[in-house]
Amino acid sequence: MAVDPRQVLAGFLTVTMFVMLGNMIKRDHFDSVEANHSGAPSGSYDNVKTTEHSIVTLHNGPWKENAVDLKPCWTKPASDEAQNSNGFVTFSLTNGPEYHVSQIADAVVVARQVGATLVLPDIRGSKPGDKRNFGDIYDVEKFIKSLDGIVSVAKHQPAEISTRNLAVVRVPNRVTEDHIAEHIQPIFRTKGNIRLATYFPSVNMRKTQKSNIDSVACLAMFGTLELQPEVHEVVDSIIERLKTLSRKSDGQFIAVDLRVEMLEKKGCQGSGATGAKSCYSPEEIALFLKKIGFDKDTTIYLTQSRWDSSLDALKDFFPKTYTKEGIMPVDKKEKYLNSETSEYEKVIDFYICSQSDVFVPAISGLFYANVAGKRIASGRTQILVPANVPGSASAVDFISPYVSKKNHLAYSCFC
Repeated sequence: MAVDPRQVLAGFLTVTMFVMLGNMIKRDHFDSVEANHSGAPSGSYDNVKTTEHSIVTLHNGPWKENAVDLKPCWTKPASDEAQNSNGFVTFSLTNGPEYHVSQIADAVVVARQVGATLVLPDIRGSKPGDKRNFGDIYDVEKFIKSLDGIVSVAKHQPAEISTRNLAVVRVPNRVTEDHIAEHIQPIFRTKGNIRLATYFPSVNMRKTQKSNIDSVACLAMFGTLELQPEVHEVVDSIIERLKTLSRKSDGQFIAVDLRVEMLEKKGCQGSGATGAKSCYSPEEIALFLKKIGFDKDTTIYLTQSRWDSSLDALKDFFPKTYTKEGIMPVDKKEKYLNSETSEYEKVIDFYICSQSDVFVPAISGLFYANVAGKRIASGRTQILVPANVPGSASAVDFISPYVSKKNHLAYSCFC
């Protein structure tokens, strides 16, 4: 019996559509996992506009030119608009730079609304007693100057304030004016001084309706934290080394957030109940990058600090794959790589992933969400969300929904 060519074509198109739909579902799932202790963005997205995310294909990969830097949409209050201080708000930065960004924003918003002086936070690691000064990682003077006219900042907690006498107040991430007025303001009025503990019931980096505190939150999230000079120098030296190794791609390189210990945690391997994934293995990342057009000369930076045998599958595809251990200047390793804590390592990863030419989050979560925010603000919008690709595909099909749908909070802060 003769076969109608039109039926064959129709069947082929149907299969192709299902494959594309499957990849879209997986990508949205990657961006919409409910938050746990690590945090993950959630929500729906608008339709993609591929004309804004055209990929320039060079001889060794689908590299994309950076977009034009966006300008801040917020208006900073004049200095005389800063409220008089009546008491102090204290807090600590915890869990790494992806959390620091949100914790700073919440603390500044609370301090401004209740009319308190903000005490410069310390930085605490995951182990008991693991504590650093703010200035060990971030630029203190830049932080204080950026908040001039917003809130007063004290470098040290006043001696007369005892930690035992501070009322500890739990604050939901992206705290609202209504929540502050109902749950925080009364405690502050009674106690006079409070200590904030930000928690993440869910991490949602989508845009929200405008409110009176949006400008303050935007400034706090995107305009206050800058690395102190020595740490900045380490980050810059690693980036320059990566660019030098990337001569065949005009100095362009990929940063992949891939940490072996996270992949090994329960629920991170394999597929979920829906068949979608929240993490990708080194081999899966290698296959993904190869199928969307990157060749073996591509330089890749991994957030994994030291080499692990499980990474060999990625290096087999892309020989120029590096961890901090293999690329950090020797004279910096003792302090920034071999210390008892991982705070420096996390900070270095966060800022390199924010400045790389391409960012690929192998793990969904708050690191991905807040790196995406910094990249959007600086015009580095080539963020590729991985998927299991059945055949070759275009990189533009895997642009993060945060960018393609312009649904990230950063698009409320920059325009």
